Amino acid sequence: MARVLVVDDEPRIVQLVRDYLERAGFAVSTARDGREALMRAHQDRPDLILLDLGLQELDGLEVTRRLRRDSGVPIIMLTARDDETDKVVGLELGADDYVTKPFSPRELTARVRAVLRRHARDADAELIHAGDLVLDVPRLRAEVAGRAVTLTATEFQLLTAMARQPGRVFTRSQLLDAIHGVAFESYERAIDAHVKNIRRKIEPNARAPRYLLTVYGVGYRLTDA
Repeated sequence: MARVLVVDDEPRIVQLVRDYLERAGFAVSTARDGREALMRAHQDRPDLILLDLGLQELDGLEVTRRLRRDSGVPIIMLTARDDETDKVVGLELGADDYVTKPFSPRELTARVRAVLRRHARDADAELIHAGDLVLDVPRLRAEVAGRAVTLTATEFQLLTAMARQPGRVFTRSQLLDAIHGVAFESYERAIDAHVKNIRRKIEPNARAPRYLLTVYGVGYRLTDA
């Protein structure tokens, strides 16, 4: 039974989400603010976190920033803001997906399942090598030139998709298909945010990428050099 931590300061939303997720077979814990969310994430070790962006005092962006210091737990952000900038910032900090309020509880449940599937996909024992990059698929571990790199579930899936075919040019739509199972045109800018994050983690110099290259007007490719 997958464990989901729901973080929101609106009791009505927390109860609604909890009811739907529990009916769908998830074990649910809750937190009312950012500090409690960090404590719960550390103690309960959830498989996924639903995190409201607009928390008081310690907001969802800061919670994500702190979680990403030592955890790759999947995070879906809940936001009442329809501001693309907030969403992109969240993705750049390491969120795996986002849902804008008001949302359909059924859609939210489907998103939770999809993100968890991505996180658990390719569970067979496998090591992928692409030049200096080594991906341990079942353990979701990555190394670059012998250095361990902490990636979120979505970042790992993106890198894995490209590492399986080093040198191939992927469009943003193809990369979306690799992590969602279906391409969502409105999410294409999210790919750029994830790529920026990956580069920051794996490149000696993120401003002059050596491994993850942009093919202008098309998309991205991973070198095997």
